[in-house]
Amino acid sequence: MMAQEIRNKYLQFFEERGHKVIPRAPLVLHNDPTTLFTGSGMQQLMSYLLGQVHPEGKRIVDSQTCLRAQDIEEVGDNRHTTFFEMLGNWSLGDYFKAEQFPWIFEFLTDVVGLDPHKLYITTFLGHEAFGIPKDTESGAIWKKLFAGKGIEAGEMEIGTEADGYQKGMNPGARIFYYAADKNWWYRGKNIEDMPVGEPGGPSSEIFYEFDYIEHNTEYGPKCHPNCDCGRFVEIGNNVLMQYVRRENGFEPLPNKNIDFGGGLERIAMAAIDSADAFKSTILWPIVEKLEAVSGKKYDSHSTSMRVIADHLRGAVFLAVDGVVPSNKEQGYVMRRLMRRAIRFAFDLGIEQNFVEQVVPVIVGLYEADYPEVKENREKVIEILVKEEKVFRQTLRKGLQEFEKIILTTSLGDGDSFKNDFESRLSGQMIFKLYDTYGFPVELSKEEAFKRGVVVADNADVQFEKSMREQRARSQTAAKGTFKGGLGGQTLQHKKYHTATHLLQSALRQLFGLELRQHGSNITEERLRFDFSHEAKLTDEEIKQAEDLVNGWIAEDLPVKFTEYPTQQALDMGAIGPFGERYAETVKVYQMGPDDHIVSLEICGGPHVDHTGQLAEDGKKFKITKEESSSAGIRRIKAVLV
Repeated sequence: MMAQEIRNKYLQFFEERGHKVIPRAPLVLHNDPTTLFTGSGMQQLMSYLLGQVHPEGKRIVDSQTCLRAQDIEEVGDNRHTTFFEMLGNWSLGDYFKAEQFPWIFEFLTDVVGLDPHKLYITTFLGHEAFGIPKDTESGAIWKKLFAGKGIEAGEMEIGTEADGYQKGMNPGARIFYYAADKNWWYRGKNIEDMPVGEPGGPSSEIFYEFDYIEHNTEYGPKCHPNCDCGRFVEIGNNVLMQYVRRENGFEPLPNKNIDFGGGLERIAMAAIDSADAFKSTILWPIVEKLEAVSGKKYDSHSTSMRVIADHLRGAVFLAVDGVVPSNKEQGYVMRRLMRRAIRFAFDLGIEQNFVEQVVPVIVGLYEADYPEVKENREKVIEILVKEEKVFRQTLRKGLQEFEKIILTTSLGDGDSFKNDFESRLSGQMIFKLYDTYGFPVELSKEEAFKRGVVVADNADVQFEKSMREQRARSQTAAKGTFKGGLGGQTLQHKKYHTATHLLQSALRQLFGLELRQHGSNITEERLRFDFSHEAKLTDEEIKQAEDLVNGWIAEDLPVKFTEYPTQQALDMGAIGPFGERYAETVKVYQMGPDDHIVSLEICGGPHVDHTGQLAEDGKKFKITKEESSSAGIRRIKAVLV
């Protein structure tokens, strides 16, 4: 079954079972300042899992595009991607295990056609110290489902992942009980660290076995479902949110939730029984185009083709969702994806204009199911082709920098280039060329060879050290950012979120209603707002914007929201973030009474109750910085002081 067909069959399957199909959220959640990208299917629904009433009801289903930038360096093997789709269905206080497990088992085996003999289940072993029992209820349901297919499903207690490498798998075992490090979910990591009031619960994962793959003992002595050797691949996870942390342990939630997430690419792998995600129908056409453009074969250049296919796919959806390449935050990640794709194109002998040949193939894979991709086709191609041209100019600058390094005696930071009168190219130099100019590592070595420059013996080792340091910085920056959109609901966040709405209204009043938001970021210390505008703001224009905002704050205008059908909200003049798509009903926040509305925006919140709260302790709205974010996009940073 084709990946596109799996997506549509999944949505149809759950729609027939009373679920409302909702559109995907954009990769950049403009109203969630706690994360760079949408990195999971549950992210846009977290507040509803925690009790907020969803306007579409208690049963929801979607296919959510996701991007995980921390996986960039892992792309190149047979299953890691930065961009992926999560098929998700949710019960918001409605059905639970007894309905969910049979449904998802039916979908995977009867609709997709997976061989049940190749499916394995993990569930929760329990936590004695916290009094949480072993999830035998889930085990019993799964045993019955397998029995319905004529399979006797044995059970086995594993414990931790480390225990799994020692115990392996008992003959006939198909249901495995793991400890909290593998089969307990909440918004953090360790069950012991859960704060009071935090909901969570067991998870029950579904694995597909590629039985022709031999276990690689480098990962551990014995194989088990959670082994990283590639024999088993997780294709779905049922999160059973049924407990809440209290001072003295855990107690059951009054309303239990189901959150299922299944990787489309991985289910598609299983559907064709291929351990290579890039041979699925959602990725293979891109590979075939790369083969045609380069004249090279996938079997001998799989790493390069995988990187290009994944990275360009992610860049396409970032462009669809309003991101443009830049040197900061989301734009920086987009630029990095593009430049890695172009660097790996060099390995295929493609030295120019390959983006305009490959991107239309990617667009064609998605435009039938995601109308926004079709609508933005020309814009996306224009943005990515422009970035390719810019990067190739940067590569030329990299060559010039390489020449400087060859001719100078030091890198400028004490890293001596000449040693015993012999020129040596160090790993730090190679990393600088790679990180600053996107200069491919092998190209640095080739250029060194052409010029008779010796590459230092340990060059591959500081290079790797520098790469690890950069990766650690990236992970540190991203650590703890995803809190389901709820991490930014302090009073200060609400004040700055409200001030952002007022700022946009002020800018639209000054420069025209065509001015649109292109992103925002809010912390407890300041707000940041990106908007479409060609020229740098003058000091007078900045003051005018400040005066308008402070005037509305001084008026102490009421702030309220009302839910409307989406088209009605748009017809009445409500505006929303650039690139956003909406469900059938939306929240519209209004600032000011009906006869004096200063802001009317589609937004999920949070906000203060009246604008005068922004002036508490005598504070005023102050723009601290105005700068260019990217071509045609300006950026404002502001504070309440």
